[in-house]
Amino acid sequence: MREVPRTLTATRVVMGARNAIHAILNGSDDRLLVVVGPCSIHDPAAAVDYAERLAGLREQLADRLEIVMRVYFEKPRTTVGWKGLINDPDLDNSFDINKGLRLARNVLSAVNNLGLPAG
Repeated sequence: MREVPRTLTATRVVMGARNAIHAILNGSDDRLLVVVGPCSIHDPAAAVDYAERLAGLREQLADRLEIVMRVYFEKPRTTVGWKGLINDPDLDNSFDINKGLRLARNVLSAVNNLGLPAG
């Protein structure tokens, strides 16, 4: 956690999104909640590139949509083969989970610091 510290921007994005989602779910905000993103993150740079593009759309459509980026680091339906970024970040069965956790935290931090909540 100290290697990739929480920023004020990320904290505000997360808290703002939680409040917005709560308001949408209880009916006091009439926007549509949209969770969008890849099935699984395997390339951190590509994930951040996607987030940059999505952050622009989030800004443009903020009056109608609450956009949250789906960020998942496992393979949700895979029973054999590669298990995901956290478990095997180098895609070589080395299972450097500590490296995978660091990469995942960096991705989440970068996404939030773009003003985009992740879920």
